[in-house]
Amino acid sequence: MTDLAEYAKHNGVEYFQISFTDLFGVMRAKLVPASAIADMQKNGAGFAGFAVWLDMTPAHPDMFAIPDPASVTQLPWKPEVAWVAADLHMEGRPVAQAPRVALKRQIARAAEKGWRMKHGVECEFFLIDPSGEAIADKADDQIKPCYDISALMRRYDVIKELCDAMQTLGWGPYQNDHEDANGQFEMNWDYDDALVTADRHAFFKYMAKTVAEKHGLRATFMPKPFIHLTGNGCHAHVSLWDADGAMNLFDDPAGELGVSALGYNFLGGLMAHGPALTAFSSPTVNSYKRLNAPRTTSGATWSPNTITYGGNNRTHMIRIPDGGRFELRLADGAVNPYLYPAAILACGLDGIERKLDPGKRLDIDMYAEGWKVKNAKLLPLNLLDALRALEADKRLIEALGPEVSHAFVKLKLQEWREFKAHLSEWERQYTLDC
Repeated sequence: MTDLAEYAKHNGVEYFQISFTDLFGVMRAKLVPASAIADMQKNGAGFAGFAVWLDMTPAHPDMFAIPDPASVTQLPWKPEVAWVAADLHMEGRPVAQAPRVALKRQIARAAEKGWRMKHGVECEFFLIDPSGEAIADKADDQIKPCYDISALMRRYDVIKELCDAMQTLGWGPYQNDHEDANGQFEMNWDYDDALVTADRHAFFKYMAKTVAEKHGLRATFMPKPFIHLTGNGCHAHVSLWDADGAMNLFDDPAGELGVSALGYNFLGGLMAHGPALTAFSSPTVNSYKRLNAPRTTSGATWSPNTITYGGNNRTHMIRIPDGGRFELRLADGAVNPYLYPAAILACGLDGIERKLDPGKRLDIDMYAEGWKVKNAKLLPLNLLDALRALEADKRLIEALGPEVSHAFVKLKLQEWREFKAHLSEWERQYTLDC
């Protein structure tokens, strides 16, 4: 275990950000001087649980964020400060509804079987003007802007700083591109164990926003900030490995599309719990402007609308691009970096336990020919439908943990009610003269 006080001495760290992510995906932190980190590593930094999205009241006792030294990360843009992910405890016990705690619980369940999940994420984001009303680059106006070299290089300073940072941190970044929407970008780094990727995902969102601000811009991972443009996805690539991380248990050259029977059982769990999983993958009201959306100006939304899977076919909820892994195309930029992989693993483990069959793959363009598939389940049309699907999925709730599941549903239903109390301009325009 890394001694954080020693780490500070050897790396010139003056302050630590002891950080956690709440149920709404908001990163919280306390800034702790290196002189106090030894005590904080042992006892944790104190927080009031009611002050964040964790379904607590002012009557709850103190909550302590105990830093995980394995996650310590010096800020590349401010190296005298180090960020460290923390696990929440209350009265000596882990806080069950804390997202990172929930993910570690699923990792432990898999470890009991001798398995470990690895995953990678494709983080898409927009660079917009500080007002949030438009993309920052007015010259980025092509109908099909994906991979546009000029628009990419006009944002070279931002992309380079982020990629350089990931190289310094040892993440193994390997490509950066302008995405399908005007003003949209994607950056990729190597996959790793589920908890490592989740910590990096959380940190990347913080880093991207901070670096963008340095350059007078604003980075947003909002699922659908502009109704006519492709939304921000967060595709997850998932595989299950042996305890040593040496053998990919989904990989089978003799299996269909190079996937093992175990892999298809895992996929069966994802398909069976698809409606409930959507509550975690698409956790905001705005998420459903991305799912089930009409065509964008580029010609396609690149997001799914049915609970289906195929081979190397991007029109399905799940794609099998090659042997040994699945690409889940369900999640958007608002996804919680910890809750989503926890839910994926819970669904997959249930599929393996019950030997669930995902059914036959579909080798058609679901955007153009989906109407031909009579028994394909549709994804939830809004956040309320997704939350109701999660409430009804008792098996997933129990597997993921009732505390985190119920807290998430309760808080998100509150968010839905607040949204429904909002009067939109569309309503005024179409019903004022009724």
